[in-house]
Amino acid sequence: MPAAGDKDARGFTSAEADAYWTPERMRAAQPVAGGESADDAARRGVAASSSKPFAGIPIVGTFFFDDGTRTGRFCGGTVVNSPGKNLVMSAGHCFDDRNARKNVTFVPQYNAGKKPFGSFTVKPGRVYVDKRYLAKGPDAAADLDFGFLQLEPRGGVNVQDVVGGADLLVGAGYEHDPVRLIGYPSAQKGPLDCTDKTVRYNSSDPKIPGSFLRIACKAYSGGASGGPFLVKKTAGWGIVGVIGGWHTGGDVDDISYSSYLDADAQKLYDDAVNNRPPAGR
Repeated sequence: MPAAGDKDARGFTSAEADAYWTPERMRAAQPVAGGESADDAARRGVAASSSKPFAGIPIVGTFFFDDGTRTGRFCGGTVVNSPGKNLVMSAGHCFDDRNARKNVTFVPQYNAGKKPFGSFTVKPGRVYVDKRYLAKGPDAAADLDFGFLQLEPRGGVNVQDVVGGADLLVGAGYEHDPVRLIGYPSAQKGPLDCTDKTVRYNSSDPKIPGSFLRIACKAYSGGASGGPFLVKKTAGWGIVGVIGGWHTGGDVDDISYSSYLDADAQKLYDDAVNNRPPAGR
């Protein structure tokens, strides 16, 4: 990326990505672990809900990359409704350029080598992460751990026209019941599904200031970052968070966090919608 991470998104067109990412190649891609570490929520006095592998839903997927020497799969993303019908939301730390990944492709509803809706490449120069997050890092700016990416059309059709999208819900509060958590942990071949409630978590660590959404769902281990916190609407889904924030999503597998989506998230979304240049470091 120019400074905000668009090196991650150079090279493939969506058609080339479709041809390159065969089922065999996707299954062989090495999952990239995220910031969460294995542990047990029970010792913290939190009863975690069970999660289960499932076939996925169209609006949620995961990312693949190829840098010429290795291929990999990392983080989750969710198509969000937008006028351009081309935006996917994920965690900021997945795209903060610390480990730049090239030829990044989003695969909706990926599951164990299957890509029912094909591949959509990330548009070069259009990865949006808050400039304060890029400058301060994942602890000091943990409350800004979200981002948006523009996707190239596939066969002339934008991703939202193919799979639909979730409404971005800004300022919706911390407590929601029920919430559906979907993620792509590196230990799984496909997505995990869990339903529980979110509560407000106020950090007591001065190095990680802020208040976050917290949900207790089992087995959301490294790699699950960027997966959505979804709430059901009258028609479709709304997104109130993504796995990230406090300890880039949590320091135990069975408890996940999200930065609160407020005016900062709205501004970043507006920048992406209006095709403004992303922030640099």
